[in-house]
Amino acid sequence: MAKKKRKFPLAYQPIGYVLGWAGGTLAGMAFRATWKVLRHEDDAPDALDRDRRWGEILLASAVQGAIFAVVRSAVDRAGARAVERTTGVWPAKARGGRA
Repeated sequence: MAKKKRKFPLAYQPIGYVLGWAGGTLAGMAFRATWKVLRHEDDAPDALDRDRRWGEILLASAVQGAIFAVVRSAVDRAGARAVERTTGVWPAKARGGRA
């Protein structure tokens, strides 16, 4: 007989916030290191940097977005797996019949 799984996304929220903060910090560090390797500069351009060209600003934004997306997904997935291993319950609502 299959064990009925409980869902507790509300209980996971504080863990998710901590993981999100940690992931954002890690992604920021990864982006700064990546930008330094790519452009040999300590500071990436900002959209409002008057002396930077469009290409530099768009490149920095694309690299930063990609890094943040990958790090966020990795942190979220690792956190969910840790919760599942600890509690036996996947910490998100079921989609398409899977928990």
